[in-house]
Amino acid sequence: MPIDEKERLQARIRRIGAGDVVLVRPGVTSESLTSHIAGVILQPNVPLFWLTMFGIGIIALCMFVIAVAILLDVGIGELGTNIPVGWAFPIANYVWWIEIAVGGSLLSSILHLTNQKWRNSINRIAEAVTLAGIMCASLYPVLHLGRAWIFYWTLPYPNTLTIQPNFRSPLIWDVFGIFTYAAASVLFWYLDMIPDLAAVRDRAENRIAYLIFGVLALGWQGSSKQWRMQEKGSLLLAGILTPLVFTVHTVVSFDFAIALVPGWHSTIFPPYFVDGAILAGISMVSMITIALRSAFSFENIITDQHLNNLGKIILTTSVFLFYIYCFDSFTNWYGGNPYEQYTDRFRVFGNYAWVFWTFVAFGIAAPQLLWWKRNRTDPRALFVISLLVVIGMWEERYMLMVVSLSHDFMPSAWANFAATAEDNALLYGSCGLFLAMVFLLVRLFPMVPLHSVRQLLPHAQNGGAIE
Repeated sequence: MPIDEKERLQARIRRIGAGDVVLVRPGVTSESLTSHIAGVILQPNVPLFWLTMFGIGIIALCMFVIAVAILLDVGIGELGTNIPVGWAFPIANYVWWIEIAVGGSLLSSILHLTNQKWRNSINRIAEAVTLAGIMCASLYPVLHLGRAWIFYWTLPYPNTLTIQPNFRSPLIWDVFGIFTYAAASVLFWYLDMIPDLAAVRDRAENRIAYLIFGVLALGWQGSSKQWRMQEKGSLLLAGILTPLVFTVHTVVSFDFAIALVPGWHSTIFPPYFVDGAILAGISMVSMITIALRSAFSFENIITDQHLNNLGKIILTTSVFLFYIYCFDSFTNWYGGNPYEQYTDRFRVFGNYAWVFWTFVAFGIAAPQLLWWKRNRTDPRALFVISLLVVIGMWEERYMLMVVSLSHDFMPSAWANFAATAEDNALLYGSCGLFLAMVFLLVRLFPMVPLHSVRQLLPHAQNGGAIE
């Protein structure tokens, strides 16, 4: 290595700090990075892993479509919902998918505002998780309406009778929250990707691909003015999306906190929901990142440092969630409300105790293995722990919906809930939709932001240019 280049490298290492040195492993150049990422999109050959996962997603998606067709034809009586458990699988799935979407937004917007460089290699994957999660979540409020074909009644559209939606209804809050969150997420995802689309356009040998990516790149030429506008736009959208990360799931928590149902009526629900959303969302991002890292040989770009940071976030949020549950139980005991105290006991020892203990084992106990760094940097260990957390967080939402509603104030109204085949088909089918959409996005668009990762190269200048 020449002396001047070695000095520049050492200066950059001192400048960015020892913790960021391994964000991009030695040997990665701007040319090799662009060729690798663009090759995933432009080359017809794809890894067997991608074909397998996409195929599984399509099969499960077909099951979801069939289940939705039956639901619309027969009605929501096909679901296991009853009196008093009027909210069960559809709302549990809705909250769960919103949680997963929030985790992607955390990496995309909050870490962008705080200038965390380690997000550069994985933020595009996180944004794909966000978009797929929003897509899955947006379906359930519509399906739960019963008459899904008149869902537009929830929108304030001009009409001759001047009948407007009931803005005091939590359903309306969810509709506005999803539309706002989805619009901001799509804009942020697309604006950040424009320079990468231009890079793929310039490498496309097929004329159709060249035209498609040329249109999507919006005439990007890489001028200093375009870079300034793109950076300002991304920063502005990150500033808009950051409060949405908290407000959207806070609004979801109000769906329950405003009710008088034991187990729901609590002021701790907003931070509790947001923390659970970050835990579930980052765990899903971690799973997808590890899978794509292995399938497309991205070990030089998505390093052990990225896995270590993801593991730290999962560990931290799981500890917060444990504290929130302890604090909530203490508040119920100290407040002396017999209904709240009974709900706590029923969760632990009642008919649905298996749900509670599954959540404790998967959602709280399993992440404690991440106190050891070898588990945070081992892809297989982190993948398994993240999978357990994702399952545990669904069990937690299921517990929240079913247990509180099945045993409320009057014992004469108590009833147990049993999921039907239709419930399970909608749940697993939505997982297929999520898989198919995520793997489609990473196949059609650059899954790693080229212009951001270039700035992490040892001899990079501002804007991703190479000296």
